[in-house]
Amino acid sequence: MVADGLRVLFCGINPGLMSAATGHHFARPGNRFWPVLHLSGFTPRLLKPAEQHELLSYGLGITNVVARATARADELTAEEYVEGGRLLAGKVTRLRPGWLAVVGVTAYRAAFADRTAKVGPQERTIGGTRIWVLPNPSGLNAHWTPATMAEEFRRLREAAEAPG
Repeated sequence: MVADGLRVLFCGINPGLMSAATGHHFARPGNRFWPVLHLSGFTPRLLKPAEQHELLSYGLGITNVVARATARADELTAEEYVEGGRLLAGKVTRLRPGWLAVVGVTAYRAAFADRTAKVGPQERTIGGTRIWVLPNPSGLNAHWTPATMAEEFRRLREAAEAPG
C-alpha cells in the first residue's frame, strides 16, 4: 500500500499471521491501528483492514520493516531488522513521503541502530523524508491506551499537515 509522494508512510514491524493470511495490514481484531488512525483525524471514518486501499486517497500508505510473517515480533532476528531497515530506507528514498512513521520504537531502534530513540519526531531523515516513531498499536502494548496513542498520532498528523 505505497505510492510516490505520500504525506505519511506508516511502517509496521512485520505482518502478523492474520495479516499474512488476509493480505491486510494490522488485520488482527485486537490491533488498535485502525481505530487510532481514525481517532487521531487521519481518516474521516473508521476503516476496516480490508479497506486499506482507501488510505492512498488520504495521502497515506503502509509498509513493514520486515516482510516475514510471525506470530509475534519478538520472533524476528536482529539481522532481519537491520536488513529491513536498509530495504525500507531504499523504499523511502524512491517514494519520497513527507514522513515515515515507524509504528514501534523497538523496531525503529533495531532497524536503524538508534538505541536511544523515543516515541516522537526523530532527528534522522532519509533524504528529504522526516521520521516519526509511533507507539506499537498491538494489544500487547498495554501501557499505551487508545487515547494516548491517538494523541501521538494526532501530533504526527498536525506535523504532516503543516506547511513546509
